[in-house]
Amino acid sequence: MGVKNIEKLIEQRIKEHPINPDELTLIEKTVEIRRTTRVMEGGRRFSFSTLAIVGDGNSHVGYGHGKAREVPPSIAKAIADAKKRLIKIPIIDGTIPHDVIGEYDSAVVLLKPARRGTGVVAGGPMRPVLELAGITDILTKIIGRTTNPNAVVRATFDAFLKLKSPDQVSKIRGLEEEKILKKYKIYAGGIPVR
Repeated sequence: MGVKNIEKLIEQRIKEHPINPDELTLIEKTVEIRRTTRVMEGGRRFSFSTLAIVGDGNSHVGYGHGKAREVPPSIAKAIADAKKRLIKIPIIDGTIPHDVIGEYDSAVVLLKPARRGTGVVAGGPMRPVLELAGITDILTKIIGRTTNPNAVVRATFDAFLKLKSPDQVSKIRGLEEEKILKKYKIYAGGIPVR
């Protein structure tokens, strides 16, 4: 089966729907900073790798990875990388439109829409991704074998890429968008119109 190349999938999405990061007011969050050591003749040489998330809290979110010999440059590189990978995700009344499973390597995540007032039920590296995307109510679970932040964040983005908006679903199924939205309101906590 092989490992999915999330970067290529995100590049395809960006080509279809380009986003200019300069037009958005982005919030930056560092998820993880790792220190690696290389033993040389003269002693140990340290380097740092950083995983960062950027988002505007209004359905735009991206992740990036940066490496440097010191922490501040690695964070700056990660944020610059994240701005290049911004994608737009469909959000209805503060939650996602439907259940979705995202996979990357051995990380598997489950995202489910939740009623209004539930909050972001997510742990570890998934929480900042969802919060910066602007999702206010969601249920999540890491169901894979690993909780590695790099893999979990990429699995979350795989799930985001699988999400379909009511507009896309109406085009695929040949139904009116209003009919589909009525069903979505049940998930979002609104009163369904009969």
